[in-house]
Amino acid sequence: MKNRKALCFILMFLPLLITAVAVGFLPDRIPAHYGFDGQADRWGSKYESFLLPAVTIGMGLFMLAMARIASRQEPNGHNNEKICVTAGIVLLTWFNIINCYTLYTSFTQTEDLNALSLDINQVECILLGILMVVLGNVMPKLKRNSVIGLRTPWSMENDDVWRKCQRFGGISFILAGILCVAAGFAVRGAGCLFLMLGIIIADTGICVYYSYRAARKA
Repeated sequence: MKNRKALCFILMFLPLLITAVAVGFLPDRIPAHYGFDGQADRWGSKYESFLLPAVTIGMGLFMLAMARIASRQEPNGHNNEKICVTAGIVLLTWFNIINCYTLYTSFTQTEDLNALSLDINQVECILLGILMVVLGNVMPKLKRNSVIGLRTPWSMENDDVWRKCQRFGGISFILAGILCVAAGFAVRGAGCLFLMLGIIIADTGICVYYSYRAARKA
């Protein structure tokens, strides 16, 4: 567990370190925002590059806090805490990759993301898919808690329903994650973003309905 938390802290502060080094090489004006069409629609100071590292640190602290809460809700063992920290590691890896991507587009002053092999929507869709596959694999190991997992008023009714919901949710997350990765490679631009949102909404609806049915049959 100590090694996992140490990796979390490294991933939390690595974007800040990389950005602090990279900012000296960035042009004064960088593309600060892109529209749905992939075109830069706002330019800003290169020091805006520090915003994402700041968000990364905040997200890392949040995930560690959630891990501590989840651990307190598990009377025996630290399974929930380990899974929360693992999820945090995957999420922080996502932020690190996005940070490097944005530094690259800033350095090259990319005005049109469509000119790149992968635009930002594709990168986020692929990374989200990988995160969902990882979470799907560990969900069945979760003990009942209010922090992480397939949590609905029905899945929280008792331990038996909880276990069924986490097994189903794990499989569902893996399948949805694979679809997101495939969508990330197959579709570009805003279409990729909307397809990703559609997959997430559909998967959420299916999981919520299953938890309701599982509780009613209990």
